[in-house]
Amino acid sequence: MTTPEADQSQAPRPEERLEQAVRAAEQALIEYEIAVETFRVEVENFSRLHEQRLGPLYLRIEELDAEIAEAKAARTGAPEDIRRAAEARARVLPMPGVEELLHGWMDGDGLFPEAVAMLTDQPVRPPQRVRPSEEARKLYRELARKAHPDLAQEEDERKRREEFLSRVNAAYARGDETLLAELAAEWAAGPVPPERRPSPAEELYARLEWLAQRKELLTLVARELEDGAIAGMLRLAPDDPDGLLDEIAERLRADIAQREAELAGLLGRD
Repeated sequence: MTTPEADQSQAPRPEERLEQAVRAAEQALIEYEIAVETFRVEVENFSRLHEQRLGPLYLRIEELDAEIAEAKAARTGAPEDIRRAAEARARVLPMPGVEELLHGWMDGDGLFPEAVAMLTDQPVRPPQRVRPSEEARKLYRELARKAHPDLAQEEDERKRREEFLSRVNAAYARGDETLLAELAAEWAAGPVPPERRPSPAEELYARLEWLAQRKELLTLVARELEDGAIAGMLRLAPDDPDGLLDEIAERLRADIAQREAELAGLLGRD
């Protein structure tokens, strides 16, 4: 038979369930952050590929629209047609820094050779892709779970983890598997974070509230990504985004051919 004193010594601490809830919320938030960051990298990579492959085609369409409007204005001389031609031409005039904006497809002197080749179906240098390998993804997830700042209790340790994780995120965004492996070794050799110490119930409640606020902020980021045009395109073909770009490029080339025929008719060409 146990004594009342023994029963009391075996009873769980009042804040034990609250501590368990905090740990569960921390892990759930980390997994959610990993999912949001992974999705952000996928969207950025697809956006870059979209601009590299389709940018010259969109530029060609805008140039043809300007030439068609100018040809119509020259034929009619109507003030409204002249105004429309000026607006169409203004949309394709080079701007300062246009080379950086268009990722190297064009500068003040016009399209680069790669862009011309893309428009004419000639061989073109493959666009640079940044798609993390499966090993890079595995390393990133492991490092994010181990080194996440939310697991730190001391401010100095939190700052150390934030700086380290920013390096991890940068390496993952570049798909640098070698650097991720080096960072994994660096973390393994680093200082062992202090063991979690029991916190007062009031501090645990505050922690839960902070985690909830962080989750709301991440939800806003995820929603903004999901509502974007690039994410919408990815949802159309999640398993074959390259094929989707090929389909869009084919339609754009058909639009270009149609505009070129219209322009030739306006200029009296065969």
